Amino acid sequence: MHIWIDSDTALTEWTTLRSNHEVVALDTEFMRTNTFAPILALVQIKLGDAVALLDSPRLGEHAALGAILRDPSRVCVMHSASEDLEALAGIVPEGPANLFDTQIAAAMAGLGFGVSYQKLVAALFGVDLPKSETRSDWLQRPLSAAQLEYAAQDVAWLPQLHARLADALESSGRSEWLAEDCQRMVERVRHAPPDPQPQRAFRTAADWQRHSQILLRRLLRWRETAARRHDRPRSWLLDDAHALDFAQRPPADADELFERSKGLRALRGPQRAELFALLQMPPDEDDVATLPIPPPMSSAEKRALTAMKDAVADVARRLNLPEGLLCPRRHIEALLTDRVWPGALEGWRKPLLFDALNAKLP
Repeated sequence: MHIWIDSDTALTEWTTLRSNHEVVALDTEFMRTNTFAPILALVQIKLGDAVALLDSPRLGEHAALGAILRDPSRVCVMHSASEDLEALAGIVPEGPANLFDTQIAAAMAGLGFGVSYQKLVAALFGVDLPKSETRSDWLQRPLSAAQLEYAAQDVAWLPQLHARLADALESSGRSEWLAEDCQRMVERVRHAPPDPQPQRAFRTAADWQRHSQILLRRLLRWRETAARRHDRPRSWLLDDAHALDFAQRPPADADELFERSKGLRALRGPQRAELFALLQMPPDEDDVATLPIPPPMSSAEKRALTAMKDAVADVARRLNLPEGLLCPRRHIEALLTDRVWPGALEGWRKPLLFDALNAKLP
């Protein structure tokens, strides 16, 4: 059973009656079809045995919920929380005081990497949960009975998962590992500045002239800023193909830009003017900071990558951890490219991997 809450007064009353519960099971439903930021449509919360579905568009700030999530005496239990934390940023910009992500916890407990909530509940409790409403329109009102049941089930088993997984991690001495990873996730969402060197992800442009690489960086940084400002998906303003094309072959005039940018649904007149001015602007001080795009890996680097992946696999096997949790490939590639220890591999991972990975650098 669950209760529908669509007023601040009702939310305050409901949470006040359950103020003694330390475990807060939480999930969200949001829409991100035509916006940059997720639109929070629904928050599901379980305190004790009671489940409430919060009509987020009606509630606004969700003050009572924010107070609960900021309370350091409570633990907020979520599954695969990163996108939910983005959706909750308007309620708790700083993130929950104590997050327990059951997907990460399951991986640390040897139950698999990236296991879904439904599969985890089935594996641990033998219960099959509905999956049919995953792609629903959660902003429609009223929500269907199937949507309401699906939403309520998304928090129904989180307290039991928390209890089982917390015990497993305590027994294996990995509770601090989880706390560290969850805090890192909160920090990543809370402080998510745009990439200052986004052009470096486009290795196919490594042999371009420096001026073209500078233009590509300008375009990608402009896209990020404009997408946030206008709350539109990045690709609606400027997709990768157009960014690469304009950086390598800048339009000669505004008319050519118009012809070559047809199909970019959020690129209107004012944005197109900004884009053209950006392409015509002479190099400035910021352009000097443009780092060169790294070339495709050399044969020696490819061999090193394989050796480093093998080293990660050895450690993961010894600890019964998924390789993807211990050290995703992108962090190995970053170490190979920049020769700087990745921040994501600090903490509990560093003593396990530092010597093994650095020894394989070519």
